[in-house]
Amino acid sequence: MNALFKALNDPTRRAMLELLRTRPLTAGEIADRFTMSKPSISHHLDLLRQADLVTSEKQGQFVTYTLNMTVFDEILGWLLQFKASPDNPPS
Repeated sequence: MNALFKALNDPTRRAMLELLRTRPLTAGEIADRFTMSKPSISHHLDLLRQADLVTSEKQGQFVTYTLNMTVFDEILGWLLQFKASPDNPPS
């Protein structure tokens, strides 16, 4: 869980996740939307991958990144347990 929060703590990584909401993108397509070096982009993508927020697939010379929706579903389920309900009113 620590890697997950570390990955989500950075605004650049959150922006990358937002880009991937619409469709999978190659590392180059992601890099084109940022004004930082490709090694920095790779580092951010690697942290997202380590946190299981994205998956990567090498296709020839390109690496395509996709959101791992399973992890987002698990996070949402975990967060929703804290929501107040008639059976679990806030203190």
